[in-house]
Amino acid sequence: SPRLSPSVEDYLKAIYSITERDRTASTSELADLLGVQPASVSGMVKRLAEQELVEHVPYRGVRLTERGSREALRILRRHRVIETYLNVRLGYSWEDVHREAERLEHAASDTLIDRMAAALEHPQHDPHGAPIPTRGGEIEDTGSATLADADPGDVLYIRAVRDDDS
Repeated sequence: SPRLSPSVEDYLKAIYSITERDRTASTSELADLLGVQPASVSGMVKRLAEQELVEHVPYRGVRLTERGSREALRILRRHRVIETYLNVRLGYSWEDVHREAERLEHAASDTLIDRMAAALEHPQHDPHGAPIPTRGGEIEDTGSATLADADPGDVLYIRAVRDDDS
């Protein structure tokens, strides 16, 4: 399939991030996450729906179609493998890998990502603890709750720290 534009990839990744817990993403949530105006989101959502990457649910927002979800997981894999490679092989700090991966994820081929993953012996989690999707688009369901879901006094084990790549 033809390569998606960087902005389409960013939108799919953002929608995946918001809808990961099986819900829809609103225009305002996407605008906030992507740092764009709601009108820009509406226009892009229309284009994504025409490409059958998202489904619009009236008065609720959007969710990824099966194809949109596959593409989002491919982008997420690129992002998280790059973050891991930069951290493990090139010594980038935990804080700096996200920004660098944001730039590189749109240019990297799937072949390059596969080679980076192989060089790292196919890591299952990125430096922030987030699961890395497989080449086939499978992703571990961590079943983890967020700190916001916890009650005062709960004893928790922190497995991952979100870095807004989602």
